[in-house]
Amino acid sequence: MGCFTFVKLMMILFNLLIFLGGLTLLAMGIWVTVDGSSFLKILGPFSDQSMQFVNVGFFCIAIGIVLVLLGLLGCCGATKESKCLLLLFFCVILIIFIAEVAAAVVALAYSSFAEGILRAWATPALQEEYGREPVVTKIWNTTMSELKCCGFTNYTDFVGSTFEKENDGSLPPTCCWTNSTPCSPVEAERSDVQGCFQQILQILKDHANIVGGIAAGIGILEIAAMTVSMYLYCRLDNRTS
Repeated sequence: MGCFTFVKLMMILFNLLIFLGGLTLLAMGIWVTVDGSSFLKILGPFSDQSMQFVNVGFFCIAIGIVLVLLGLLGCCGATKESKCLLLLFFCVILIIFIAEVAAAVVALAYSSFAEGILRAWATPALQEEYGREPVVTKIWNTTMSELKCCGFTNYTDFVGSTFEKENDGSLPPTCCWTNSTPCSPVEAERSDVQGCFQQILQILKDHANIVGGIAAGIGILEIAAMTVSMYLYCRLDNRTS
């Protein structure tokens, strides 16, 4: 077996694993979204609060779709020995890699800037969409109930919001320590419940080694995938010349 054939086979197997992993995540995401309670029962002791601060179902569905498409692209490019598909695969991985590096740099070096970007997204959602849009409401309710937090910064994110107006001046129950309705702005101020951003930031700091290890592993795999795809692309040039 020649070097080109071996690398091509590895490329196909690697992307087949990506495709199967994407299908698994997609199926799991749909399961969690449709019937999250039974999924958490299966997880048992692993379903602790630190793993539930985001809506796992929608996250898995989004990542699963990306992985399925990426796996198909890589498999087809290697199987058909298509320079176009291999180059496209390389470009997609490169874009993802650059985006991850840029996000990491911003998060580490410009944490206040990153917080400002997130707040610019979160505040309008809490002011205008919370209580009206089921997806937005479900994500924030899960986050606030599991982390015992209120809003992005604190209860003031809900003051003057559509939710407050439609509930006679009441805020979400998690904004008050009593966790009951009605939760007035005065009671929320007295409770002084921390915002979710600080809670999530603390969780990331507590699990920095795990997060860093996963990020490094993903980065190495992406570099390996780009190297293999570019090797096949260049060798196809030599084979066709």
